[in-house]
Amino acid sequence: MGFASPPNPADKRLYKGISGQYPLVQNMTVTEGGTANLTCRVEYNDNTSLQWSNPAQQTLFFGDKKALRDNRIELVHASWSELTISISEVTLSDEGMYTCSLFTMPVRTAKAYLTVLGVPEKPEINGLTKPAMEGDHITLTCITQGSKPAADLRWFRNEKEIKGLLRCKKKNPAHSAECQAQRQFNGDGESAKEVNASGKTFTVRSSLQLHVDRNDDGVAYTCKVDHVALTQTPQQATEVLEVHYAPRVEIFHPLDIPQEGQYLKLECVSKGNPSPDPVLWTKDGGELPDLDRMIVEGRELTFTSLNKTDNGTYRCEASNHLGTSSAEYVLYVYDAPTNLPPSTTPPLHPIPPDSTALLGTHASDPTVTGNRDPNAVGQHGTDHALIGGVVAVVVFVTLCLIIVLGRYLARHKGTYLTNEAKGADDAPDADTAIINAEGNHAHAEEKKEYFI
Repeated sequence: MGFASPPNPADKRLYKGISGQYPLVQNMTVTEGGTANLTCRVEYNDNTSLQWSNPAQQTLFFGDKKALRDNRIELVHASWSELTISISEVTLSDEGMYTCSLFTMPVRTAKAYLTVLGVPEKPEINGLTKPAMEGDHITLTCITQGSKPAADLRWFRNEKEIKGLLRCKKKNPAHSAECQAQRQFNGDGESAKEVNASGKTFTVRSSLQLHVDRNDDGVAYTCKVDHVALTQTPQQATEVLEVHYAPRVEIFHPLDIPQEGQYLKLECVSKGNPSPDPVLWTKDGGELPDLDRMIVEGRELTFTSLNKTDNGTYRCEASNHLGTSSAEYVLYVYDAPTNLPPSTTPPLHPIPPDSTALLGTHASDPTVTGNRDPNAVGQHGTDHALIGGVVAVVVFVTLCLIIVLGRYLARHKGTYLTNEAKGADDAPDADTAIINAEGNHAHAEEKKEYFI
């Protein structure tokens, strides 16, 4: 915007007396549908009239007299030094050069350009297929019409602007998928701009090519219109992608070392769209063996009390119409820890500490080695002497018993005869030997032996 200058500034410097009789005007910019105020001023006026005329050189107002029948054009102020008019509900056809004339001799004029901004319409996004499949290539096209000058379009992914489209012009378009998608419009990777049939407004298109994956499910893609006429409420359109994909399965478990008797819950987390059918639990390729202790509720497998028979490979499987996925968990149940009850009677002798445990758990602790009982070595020596004395006594008693038993067996060595043998020396037969033996019985006292 700026004030119109007199047609010949040199004349103004030479003729200071009439320099104030040049009309002064200002260019105007207004949004379509708004109101434009056109003002023409002169510093000094010797009762000369002012006039406003439109780009078609039709007189709008001559002084305070309305010359053109247009209800949108009204007189705001008229005096010898100023003529101001207003044009309401401005249209694009009102744009052009307006002339203010001061009827002196010669007539002096000043021109003001009225610029009308075309407001872009709300954009539309085309090319979205619902639902899209994972791995598809789709092209989203944003279109807005009626802008003047041409609007700019920007893409956002969940409120974060996609900057790749803005870098297409700087990079080689042939190496960018986004730019390739836009080459059909103008070949340089920017949004294409097309002039409408009216020749006054623009239709702007911008395309975004996507390689769809599961991370695009539920993502909002927004096309925003940037334009000088949109000062308060920006125009935008949003489309939310729905992506179908095969499920993926994971098994979550809370116990790192499951033990006998513990409670265990396995959770099968499956993500897919559409949502996978109810999951299937199996053990070692077959059905679950003990449904009384293995409870299946939805996606969870619960063991009320673990035991060794639960060892095995558990498989969770989920599927939808796009595919099947599974995950496995190998369960090994460890023995439950055994806790012995504490003894109620004190030990007869102090129990020496376990040197292995001491080295394994406290070798790096200086407080353990520094606070060790200084009498520990003496106590170990006393125990060893006592055990040696007991062993010596046992050995001595054993030797004494062996000596006594040997002497006893040596005293009882000799030859012993039965009664038959005693009378058999002189007897011709067995009967006579028995009779002779009975006869010799009377002399038996004489043959007794005495042991001292």
